[in-house]
Amino acid sequence: MSYTAAVLGKTVGKPVDRQQGQPPSLRDARSSKATVSIVRVHDYDCAKAYEAVKKGVELIGGLDGLIKPDSQVFVKINHLPPPSAPEKGIVTHPVFTEAVLRLLKAFSANITVGDDIASHGTDGFLISGFQQMCHRAGVRLVNLREGGFVEVDCNGYFLDKVYLSKIALDADVIINLPKLKTHSLTVLTGGVKNMYGTIPSGLRIRFHGEYAKKEDFGQVLTDIFSAIRPQLTIMDGIVAMEGEGPASGGLRKLGVVLVSQDAVAVDAVVARMVGLNPMDIYTTRYCDERSLGVGSLDNIRVVGEKMKSVAVPDFRPPVSATNLVIRRVPGFLPRLVTHHLCVRPRVIESQCTGCGECEKTCPAGAISVASKTARINPSLCVQCMCCHEVCRFNAIVPTRSIVGIAVHLLAIIVNKLRSLSAWHSSQR
Repeated sequence: MSYTAAVLGKTVGKPVDRQQGQPPSLRDARSSKATVSIVRVHDYDCAKAYEAVKKGVELIGGLDGLIKPDSQVFVKINHLPPPSAPEKGIVTHPVFTEAVLRLLKAFSANITVGDDIASHGTDGFLISGFQQMCHRAGVRLVNLREGGFVEVDCNGYFLDKVYLSKIALDADVIINLPKLKTHSLTVLTGGVKNMYGTIPSGLRIRFHGEYAKKEDFGQVLTDIFSAIRPQLTIMDGIVAMEGEGPASGGLRKLGVVLVSQDAVAVDAVVARMVGLNPMDIYTTRYCDERSLGVGSLDNIRVVGEKMKSVAVPDFRPPVSATNLVIRRVPGFLPRLVTHHLCVRPRVIESQCTGCGECEKTCPAGAISVASKTARINPSLCVQCMCCHEVCRFNAIVPTRSIVGIAVHLLAIIVNKLRSLSAWHSSQR
């Protein structure tokens, strides 16, 4: 089946019988173990980043058993469309990536760097600096859509098949380079969600519309991750994004690199680092339940920097993080505040340029651009926040009612108190 048919034709996935209560691949992951290294590096200096990456890799056992000479290595970056300069903190930083490439090249592997981007060919990599960096490093840079997509089985919760990048599938080793960022839909975006970029952009838009509930979208991300799991994850946490990520949040200098063969464990450690419960992040919880990685901190060994030394208690979560606390409240209260907690996109007309990126990416067709200003039809909007994700002018923001804002602030306070309590307990 062609790529177009995959996007426009038959339904690619089907939900599991929810009466059974569990996805087909669910297994007990409690006996699994993982190691995550945390190393300090304070800026995007290639030499310093290289030493940090090298140390982080050595702390988890090195690359000798992972990469063989002449093996095909695919380096999956986070290159969120539309293209943006690395200083905006939206993409994996090219200097950080160059440091990783320097380490990989010592193994005489055939290295390819890439992501699925909207621009034709590799032109979209110019703005971010990746085209210049890869030319300088002497490695191949690809737009995944140029290599085509292949239908594979994933036996997931919702998806039984999905189309994945042929370039990524043909690699002997996948190195996953996510950016540490918040996300208006998934709360955090990290190692698991970065693999979402290996499916065609048309399917990414379609899945946002079909699986608009946060829980369902988390299952879809987990389904995809089950079909294409990286062998090594190295997270760029030197400069992170907090608040309303993954494109419009504020930059936060954290100065860390995290390394593990387990992408789920990296996400779990990062969640705790910024004051969240890892199991409140749907992708982490679902991957742990399906034994696709380790999400429980009890089964993760952290080496290098101590978790306590890199904790960021005042890290600002996205508005969507409110639900992490509210869903724990028993009884009728959640039903009373659900309407007020619903996050909806709002256009700030004074900042809108009418570029049309939001209109192109909206899976529900709820956005139109008239008189150089985006308009959102609330009756069609599915609150997937794709428009917020692609806007580079901070013109589309998540918004709530006054009651919702008050509950959000309360939820942040409760989250921080829970996080501090967890930290104190872990230090006893």
